[in-house]
Amino acid sequence: MAGERRYIPASEFCASVRDGTHDSPKPVERGRRLVTSRHLTTGRLDLSDAYLISEEDFDAINRRSKVDRWDVLISMIGTVGEPCLIKEEPDFAIKNIGLFKTKSEADGKWLYYFLRSKDAQQSIREQSRGTTQQYIPLGALRDFPILVADDPEEQKAIAAVLGALDDKIELNRRMNATLEAIARALFQSWFVDFDPVRLNLDRSSAGQPSPQPSPTGRGRSAAEGEGAFGIIDARPPAGLDHATAALFPASFQDSPLGPIPHGWTAKPLPEAVEVNPRRTLKPGSIAPYLDMKNLPTQGHSADEVVDREFSSGTKFQNGDTLLARITPCLENGKTGYVDFLDDGQVGWGSTEYIVLAPKPPLPPQFGYLLARSDALRTHAIQNMTGTSGRQRVPSDCFEKFILAVPTPAIARRFDELTAPLMAKIKANSTQSRTLATLRDTLLPKLLSGELSVAALETKPEAAR
Repeated sequence: MAGERRYIPASEFCASVRDGTHDSPKPVERGRRLVTSRHLTTGRLDLSDAYLISEEDFDAINRRSKVDRWDVLISMIGTVGEPCLIKEEPDFAIKNIGLFKTKSEADGKWLYYFLRSKDAQQSIREQSRGTTQQYIPLGALRDFPILVADDPEEQKAIAAVLGALDDKIELNRRMNATLEAIARALFQSWFVDFDPVRLNLDRSSAGQPSPQPSPTGRGRSAAEGEGAFGIIDARPPAGLDHATAALFPASFQDSPLGPIPHGWTAKPLPEAVEVNPRRTLKPGSIAPYLDMKNLPTQGHSADEVVDREFSSGTKFQNGDTLLARITPCLENGKTGYVDFLDDGQVGWGSTEYIVLAPKPPLPPQFGYLLARSDALRTHAIQNMTGTSGRQRVPSDCFEKFILAVPTPAIARRFDELTAPLMAKIKANSTQSRTLATLRDTLLPKLLSGELSVAALETKPEAAR
């Protein structure tokens, strides 16, 4: 067993307990970021859609409630009780957010993990008020009981163990963001900007020989001749080695889409990518269920999938892409790639999903990268119908979206380059979910003193 535990008020544990503004500063086109309770989610601060306020308003808020590194934020209105530890130097002001100003990095980490515990969350719910919208008053935050260990070094060690797990999860998240950025850049370069064709065309115009395909159809390697790109461009387009460049033509042809690579075809999206394909799932059967709230806004991996009895909803299988059709989910970027099912298994989810399934020769991940592209998202948003606040994308609008469909050889090469990226993202996501489960298992045991860090180091099975 670990050392003794006791409760003290947050105002005693922290240097101070404050809150952000409750006013509504006027948004500006250029300014400083203002974050609210809705920007705190699953322990992270999402600044992607934080609106901007003037320098004057920013300074006025920060004179009262400036956020510093290792402070802990907590949502006060709406989804009450969502904590966030500030690990980097912040550059934002806060609204409708509680601010625990901690005395040290170790105290910040301990407080953050305590606030994530089931006991703390239950206490927050009990102290929340409101009927139409929940909120917790500042006084309740100042008096909020914080569990502490008598030995500060024990607190530091516990926070270090839990923090190491979160650091690895964050590292995986950043790695996945990089891997997806590579895949999206490749999609943009090949299928939107047609960079490989432009490169071959430039080479031809400069009197340099275009890459020639080998007898196998895969093209020559750079080792078989001069440098892969001669003097035209020292930095070739994404994924374009000499062999791959040989798969692309050196000219364009007219099409309903405009100029497209010679030998490609311009098709309405449903002719190349099946929209809402038929999937079979018997009513009453238990199958993986993905709720709209767990469809990611960034990245392709779903946050949580649970087994649930099928009644009615959108059905999907591995390789399908899910695109939210309703506002504001579509505008917020809710899109996912299905890779979490068993072979042959069918899952289901919201009726507000549009399912995209590329037809051969296009690989499955083509649908996901297409759904993340600016062109398709803009087309979908511009074609939403319905009254304000209840708008949705009609599936038939994609008949007016024209795709440039590559040759089978290029589609296969795109698959060879991007499938490993998607597989690595899946592996990282799976590992992160395992680490999160371990963290959530250890958290109450370590905080309460049921399990000590020393015992954890000598008997790893104690974590189970």
